[in-house]
Amino acid sequence: MDLIRDGFITAFRLLFSLDEEVLGIALLSLKVSGLATLISIVIGIGMGTVVALTSFPGKKILVSLVNTGMGLPPVVVGLFVSILLWRNGPLGSLELLYTPTAMVIAQSVIATPIVMGITIGAMQHLPPGLRLQILAMGATRTQMVAMLIREARLPLMAGVMAGFGGVISEVGASIMVGGNVKGYTRVLTTATVMETGRGNFDIAIALSVILLVFCFAINYVLTWIQQRERPR
Repeated sequence: MDLIRDGFITAFRLLFSLDEEVLGIALLSLKVSGLATLISIVIGIGMGTVVALTSFPGKKILVSLVNTGMGLPPVVVGLFVSILLWRNGPLGSLELLYTPTAMVIAQSVIATPIVMGITIGAMQHLPPGLRLQILAMGATRTQMVAMLIREARLPLMAGVMAGFGGVISEVGASIMVGGNVKGYTRVLTTATVMETGRGNFDIAIALSVILLVFCFAINYVLTWIQQRERPR
């Protein structure tokens, strides 16, 4: 209990003293995970909507692959992204390995299936005749898709929160493609693992508390947006 108490005290001290290193680590965590989530929103909602609203051979297989991807282990993603970005890999000439960009790529791969899978489920859960009703009112297909997305906004926002939660908390892929370089690619999760390995449990607990505070704050904002115009 004393260890946990010391961890909370250290967390508040690091936050309120505006420790430069901790703030840098926290801001990089938000930047990397935020960009990855935005990318997953664009790709996941876009492709998920297309898959949900169209019929084609092999659709069930594709949806099964997406659903499998929702539980994709981060270390597996980190392994394959590392191979792609390695010096002798297909994208090695870009020299992205052990950079924040590589971390964004890996986290985008993790988050996109989550957002896409929830999008497919949300769009398919809409009333079957809703599309025809919207088109009968004179809407174009683009307007119809926009209205369907609006109707499914509550579960879609849940998908965004799930995608963000999946990447802000992952550690395996970030270490493998980012390297946990101090002042460059070190984020809250990788720093926590490092401090735990060193036996600095109070600092590790402090970093964990800071991570939880940030996750709660961001998810509170997203929940407020989600529930602002919920159906009554």
